[in-house]
Amino acid sequence: MFLHGTSRVNENGHLEIGGVDTIALANEFGTPLYVYDVALIRERARSFKHAFENMGVRAQVAYASKAFSSIAMFQLIDEEGLSLDVVSGGELYTAIKSGFPASRIHLHGNNKSVAELKMALDHEIGCIVVDNFYEIELLKDLSHNYSKKIPVLLRVTPGVEAHTHDYITTGQEDSKFGFGLLNGQIEDAIDSVLQSDGIHLLGIHCHIGSQIFDTAGFVLAAERVFEKIKEWKLQFSYTPEVVNLGGGFGIRYTDEDEPLPATYYVEKIVEAVKKQVNELNINMPEIWIEPGRSLVGDAGTTLYTIGSKKTVPNIREYVAIDGGMTDNIRPALYQAKYEAVLANRVTDKHEQPVSIAGKCCESGDMLIWDLPLPEVKPNDILAVFCTGAYGYSMANNYNRIPRPAVVFVENGEAQLVVKRESFEDLVVNDLPLKSKVSNQ
Repeated sequence: MFLHGTSRVNENGHLEIGGVDTIALANEFGTPLYVYDVALIRERARSFKHAFENMGVRAQVAYASKAFSSIAMFQLIDEEGLSLDVVSGGELYTAIKSGFPASRIHLHGNNKSVAELKMALDHEIGCIVVDNFYEIELLKDLSHNYSKKIPVLLRVTPGVEAHTHDYITTGQEDSKFGFGLLNGQIEDAIDSVLQSDGIHLLGIHCHIGSQIFDTAGFVLAAERVFEKIKEWKLQFSYTPEVVNLGGGFGIRYTDEDEPLPATYYVEKIVEAVKKQVNELNINMPEIWIEPGRSLVGDAGTTLYTIGSKKTVPNIREYVAIDGGMTDNIRPALYQAKYEAVLANRVTDKHEQPVSIAGKCCESGDMLIWDLPLPEVKPNDILAVFCTGAYGYSMANNYNRIPRPAVVFVENGEAQLVVKRESFEDLVVNDLPLKSKVSNQ
């Protein structure tokens, strides 16, 4: 068992996070329940920032909010002085409602709507990451309605394939994202933007994938980008003010994972950029990165209440929880692996492996296979580690199951930051048949 951040086993044999007993949390807020270790999020945020400061370069660390978005989360990120990466109108709206400084918000997306772009421009956000030619034309048209030039990064696909799951690899040449770096598309995009009176080309963006455990891909991506910058300097007399090398820094889900410290990723990225800048004799650009999972992933733990059991003789024992693919779809979608303990009996001897089944009406709703646990009893509390990224943000209402609550814990205190959905919430947007309305 590997405990992250402030997690520990207290004198009652219970799992404790942020100085708060998880069994007390389950009793007060119910289950399933997402619990976030705020101190660990702060530690991770500061480690990225301090790494750049120690390297003596200008930088922005932007939290990739698709990992987990909420008003409280954005306010926490603001407290730590990070920027914010949003990918939809909903994430942007949440950021605005949270009071996050608009100048530190970056808007991504491969199919931004006119409404989303207008929202971004109306609030004068810091940057729009342009993904395609269609978007360039939309921004050209919209720019006539605004007095300030629109700051943009152009996203490129550098042709670097990260060593990760195919579903979450985005930097290779065949991708739905960005302009091809090797096929001439990016030159056409640069030319179009530079000729626009209403758009300011701030720099270049690339992202090579997710859950990456080495730095070679980031170094290669930087080399590929700067090879093209050398050409752009001659062709367009242009060098970028900003080079954004994305995110994708891996975390530890199980013993199979061996992530690197944040400082190591930053050091290798900065060294690679400095080397290229010196060779080209150009000004050092500001370096941006976008950690998401690596800020919140292992800071999150999900608590479940155990219910039924089923034994298949000589094959397997199934243990069912009160959640599943509605609050964590990653095992079904990515075959993601997790570790877990009985939060109310952490120190009890492990008797035999059991397989954790979700409550959805799907045979594929399995959270963990062959998990070693003590003898499991109904109403035990199962704590699944490292669920802080893409748990709540990908949660859904399949089988009309309400989404869980979210709690932040820090310094012995718990704060509810997202309320649990009710059954009433599930039908709030439903409308009856016209025949039923006319008969009332």
